[in-house]
Amino acid sequence: MTFPLRRMRRLRRTAILRQMVRETALDAQDLIAPLFVKEGLSRPAALEAMPEQYQHTLSSLVEECGRLSELGIPAVVLFGVPARKDESGSGAWDPDGIVQEAFRRLRAELGDRLVLIGDLCLCEYTTHGHCGVLRGETVDNDATLDAYAKIALSYAEAGADVVAPSGMMDGQVGAIRRALDGEGYRDVAVLAYAAKYASAFFAPFRQAAESAPRFGDRQGYQLDPANADEAVREARLDVDEGADLIMVKPALPYLDVLARIKAEFGLPTAAYQVSGEYAMLKAASARGWLDEGRAMMEVLTAIRRAGADLILTYYAGTAADRLRRG
Repeated sequence: MTFPLRRMRRLRRTAILRQMVRETALDAQDLIAPLFVKEGLSRPAALEAMPEQYQHTLSSLVEECGRLSELGIPAVVLFGVPARKDESGSGAWDPDGIVQEAFRRLRAELGDRLVLIGDLCLCEYTTHGHCGVLRGETVDNDATLDAYAKIALSYAEAGADVVAPSGMMDGQVGAIRRALDGEGYRDVAVLAYAAKYASAFFAPFRQAAESAPRFGDRQGYQLDPANADEAVREARLDVDEGADLIMVKPALPYLDVLARIKAEFGLPTAAYQVSGEYAMLKAASARGWLDEGRAMMEVLTAIRRAGADLILTYYAGTAADRLRRG
């Protein structure tokens, strides 16, 4: 029997050889931790559908951010859960709102050790749970842009480094960029949720953020999971309007979209491993069906391999700790 000259297994024989020729590297600096902070809590509240995740108090948020920073995580993105909601979501741009107060506390306690990102939407703050201002039972896109501009300015004033509009309104990046520049916040970056799909994988998040819509759904403004060309067109609009970074959400079901967007635009590109992706790994691991550590690292590496420069993941701290320990 004649063996081929090229034997691929030669470079797979040992862990050191495999590491030497590894094509994709995952590092703590690639990870961003999404965190929930809730107004009025006396202690952190565990999230049943997202094991080891919490709605934080201001104090526990600061403590957790300090821990993440020590692990080498460079950034966090904050989601606020207010004590009171109204039809217009006015708490989202309240200068004394929960996210704004969190930014001030984090900046005072941690200085510039972390990049502070504010998720920018209305769903957590409205009584109806939709991502914008309603006219009847329909989201009024252009009226919502005015609200988004006010939120962006309130975040910038509170110390945010990056604002991340997630509502998928037409023109949202341009409206936010004009508002920030007009008030002198030219250095505040915009991370655009450029391709956010109407996904079944968001369900645990909606419990955590208390943001489920009271009626209807969000398919009228989020992307159809069947569409990839449309996602590229959405990303192009955000880039043309001034986005500094662009994001695909969810991550694992849309790796093809992530790869296309990274190849097309070459901008710093993020992917969000969303709550349902996290929850299904947790659930399967709890039943002994998966090795959680291996599955976690395999999925995060796959997201990097597909083109993500940054990964928003609830596994950020766990993965960073694992990477530090080798």
